[in-house]
Amino acid sequence: MKIAIGGKGGVGKTILAALLSRIFANAGYSVIAIDADPDGSLAATLSFPYPEKITPISEMSNLIEERTGAQPGQVGSFFKLNPKVDDLPDKYSQEYSGIKLMVMGRLKKGGSGCYCPENALLQALVTHLLLARNEVIILDMEAGIEHLGRATARAVDKLIIVTEPGRRSVDTAYRVDKLARDIGIQNIGVVGNKIRNQKGRDFLISSLAGFEFLGFIPYDQAILDAELTGLSLVDASQQVSNEVKNIYRILLEHKGQITD
Repeated sequence: MKIAIGGKGGVGKTILAALLSRIFANAGYSVIAIDADPDGSLAATLSFPYPEKITPISEMSNLIEERTGAQPGQVGSFFKLNPKVDDLPDKYSQEYSGIKLMVMGRLKKGGSGCYCPENALLQALVTHLLLARNEVIILDMEAGIEHLGRATARAVDKLIIVTEPGRRSVDTAYRVDKLARDIGIQNIGVVGNKIRNQKGRDFLISSLAGFEFLGFIPYDQAILDAELTGLSLVDASQQVSNEVKNIYRILLEHKGQITD
């Protein structure tokens, strides 16, 4: 199963990605979690040791030059658009508690052509992970879906847009939905997060009419307390974990329907 997770910054994408990774791994699946959010903290959320020492792929200059034939930052350089990447998941992933993790780093924005070798390597790597690997792939993305393209859209079993009660979060959900459909992703679901009461739940349902809701994760102060004290976020709240387990079961049901 290949799952991509997007939404406005701060809505809880990373905790959902971490909990789903943990639940799939505990169920016996081989899991690769991909941190594709430059401001993300998936390694820390998964309690990987020394997460600050993990070097993102986009910052591995020697690797980028070796695979693309160009040094990062070279202006007007020629480089391979489809570099060899099939060995990178095994060489450069970190593993902890049965979960493999790859930290991608930042995709360079359009107009900064000198950074294209990094982009070529990252895009090729994401394409390989989604199209060629036989593991559960969980992709924690930034607000947009920059790491996905038309070549990989068909491999995404479900794009989950995480949102919270609030107009800006809802607006981002609509933008992500449009971007996804523009590249051919059709299997899109929404997870409401930080739900404090029925009013917040009703707000999301009415504001996102027509969207498929996979679940509603309750707000729990224990998550914030764990973050402030450096404790494990994935173990902080039983009620949050229980709701994500429900989402996990729904994803398996949907995967069965797609396969059938």
